[in-house]
Amino acid sequence: MIDPQELANRYVEVWNERNAELRRRQIAALWVANGTHYVGTREARGYEELEQRIIGSHEKNVALAGNRFRAVRDACALRDVVTFHWEMLAGHDDTVLAVGLEFLMLDTDGRIVTDYQFVPGQAQPSSHG
Repeated sequence: MIDPQELANRYVEVWNERNAELRRRQIAALWVANGTHYVGTREARGYEELEQRIIGSHEKNVALAGNRFRAVRDACALRDVVTFHWEMLAGHDDTVLAVGLEFLMLDTDGRIVTDYQFVPGQAQPSSHG
């Protein structure tokens, strides 16, 4: 059984990681090879697309804006699912600039198969056409 908070912390670390090679290794350790990440209307599938998605967020929010992400200490697991909230903080203090919810579906080894990211206020695809 995995520790859901430890997984949440590792997940958030990859979005803060500045070293490209270390970030690649973290992605491979967290996700299965054909893992998916969904946020709003975007989809990333497989290591290359996951890496590009994370790089885009990192460059915008961490490298350029000086912010950082942290996992809220509310991670919980139920069977093959882990959920937790995260916060994006201003780099100079703990002012919360954004929040989100992760819903992670895991394989039997505890690696992410599907990652649903919910960010309040962000456009979500409609299921009603």
